[in-house]
Amino acid sequence: MGSVQSPEIHNPVEPMSAKNTKHIAPFGTWDSPITPEALTANSLRLDAPQLCGDIVYWLESRPDEGGRNVLMRQELGKDPRELLDASVSVRTRANEYGGGAYLATENAVFAVFDADQRIYKIPLRQGHSLTPVAITPEGDYRYADFCFDAKRERLIAVREDHTGEGEEVAQLVAIDINANDKVTTLAEGADFYSNPRLSPDGRELLWLSWQHPNMPWDGTELNLAKLSEKGEIENHEVIAGGATESIFQPSWSPAGDLYYVSDRSNWWNLYRYDGGKHQCVVAREAEFATPQWVFGMSTYGFISDDKIICCYSEHGLWSLGLITRKKTARGYQFSALASPLTDISNIQANADHIVFTGGNAERSSTLFHFLSQSIGHKAAPPMQQLRRSKPASFEPEDLAKPQAVSFATSGNASCHGFYYAPTNAKFTAPEGDKPPLIVMCHGGPTGATSSALNEKLQFWTSRGFAVLDVNYRGSTGYGRHYRDSLKGNWGVADVADVAAGAQYLADQGLADSRKLIIRGSSAGGYTVLAALTFTDTFSVGASLYGIGDLSALAEHTHKFESRYLDTLVGPYPEAKAVYTERSPIHHIEQLSCPVIFLQGLKDKVVPPEQAEAMVAALEQKGIANRYVTFADEAHGFRSAEAIQTAAREELAFYQQQLNLGSA
Repeated sequence: MGSVQSPEIHNPVEPMSAKNTKHIAPFGTWDSPITPEALTANSLRLDAPQLCGDIVYWLESRPDEGGRNVLMRQELGKDPRELLDASVSVRTRANEYGGGAYLATENAVFAVFDADQRIYKIPLRQGHSLTPVAITPEGDYRYADFCFDAKRERLIAVREDHTGEGEEVAQLVAIDINANDKVTTLAEGADFYSNPRLSPDGRELLWLSWQHPNMPWDGTELNLAKLSEKGEIENHEVIAGGATESIFQPSWSPAGDLYYVSDRSNWWNLYRYDGGKHQCVVAREAEFATPQWVFGMSTYGFISDDKIICCYSEHGLWSLGLITRKKTARGYQFSALASPLTDISNIQANADHIVFTGGNAERSSTLFHFLSQSIGHKAAPPMQQLRRSKPASFEPEDLAKPQAVSFATSGNASCHGFYYAPTNAKFTAPEGDKPPLIVMCHGGPTGATSSALNEKLQFWTSRGFAVLDVNYRGSTGYGRHYRDSLKGNWGVADVADVAAGAQYLADQGLADSRKLIIRGSSAGGYTVLAALTFTDTFSVGASLYGIGDLSALAEHTHKFESRYLDTLVGPYPEAKAVYTERSPIHHIEQLSCPVIFLQGLKDKVVPPEQAEAMVAALEQKGIANRYVTFADEAHGFRSAEAIQTAAREELAFYQQQLNLGSA
């Protein structure tokens, strides 16, 4: 059969009758208002809000501008505006995934420009930005995660040095904000650094570090050091963490108290460090952190010395909380704050303002603001919407609502996810029909799916597909034990979970067992290819920049993830036999399902060779496939053209391979 061309999309429709207010058409063929073009129209990706007094900054990625990251500034009570001209994209390539690309201060903003990866100082005068000036030298360096040392007029940041042979070198550095090219190394020797944070009095410095093969959610060390008058590190000690304890977001309170999140109890909970003692601030079976895939992540912020606003996850859903320090034996009081949001991140706070991003099943990601003094102990105050990632352009009747599900899987374990029923205000299926089911595998694999409105998911449900968005074993939000259950079992436990989820919904009569689809991106793409190869559950699949050869990934991926598979699969190359055993490319004789591959040709995380090897093997076997490439895309699709083309091609492939709409 070989490669297939994109067919026309079929939508056989029976007209409405007097007794039926909806068109009758087969599942998977419904006309939908959520077109490929609608996925990117007026669409933004909001990230990295910061507060500086009464001014809010944030980044927004714009698909219509090729995925450019725009630095925005808004004085509260006034309209937002772009800080830089249209030629500039603010983005760091540190750790490939980036994050922590800028820092706002009272008199200047410091930002990494994507074009050359240098840090630029953007002076501010009466609310207007002046000409940016580079403060780091030319060369193959990458910077991220800044803090400002006002006393010594410098930035402290993470730097990756790519100028030498072999693996790049990570460092903590100090950057003089007034003298170009003056960069001083403060600390080096660890494989990775993050979260440099200076105490309010400028005398102490915090940071996280970790070593191969750990990822930051496996084990990190919390470092504390005194600084000399010149700003040199003295009396450095590790005060928390280790190879089996993950520390997240170490921070100083306004008064100089040290806080951090640790998973030492199985759950990422908040702690305070004082004079060698570690006090658990909130002991709760909930996650007050999330995997540190990018720099600059934040789940809590200080309103004052005695009040902390936070977000936390329980059973896959996020909520707001308030922590109040009391002069009692217990020390702290925790209050869950009722709000309509189920997905919350990027919390920033000061004595006057709180900002964060949040969403729910009816609302896409939105930048919210409320006054710090308006917060109570039971409910979040009315929230002001500063920026929305996408306007409310679809009717609620066209949007499927997530239903939390848990189901049995291998090893007497349970797996979790969200089920979405086919939903369209104008269409219904013929009586007795069951919908095709798309099982979605999130990336990571250490990560979690979101319950916030995702129009890329609704693209499918509004056409008559059911969707199961799986938080397979290894996902976050359910404690460290659940997260660690994928260690040594990638390609086994996750595959069992997605197959069990599909079978569970088919057994419930919620899906057509003959039309089970699986799709995923990056690490989720590996789960797709492994499930298609090692199980007989699915009829067709889609791999978006996914992995077919684990050995090739271990040998050729970037530094941040170069030893990730040591814990997920086994040490490489010692466990190469296991890598071969679990790699779909080596068992192509077991794969007999059509597959579509979508791949960015500039991807350094999962290089195109992965998809190309799978396509060649399927071609040789005569299995239907389609390979769609995007010349200017890297790991993940950012441009409107790529996002639209990917959706259009994937839909057409499913409709053709499953004969959707055929008699």
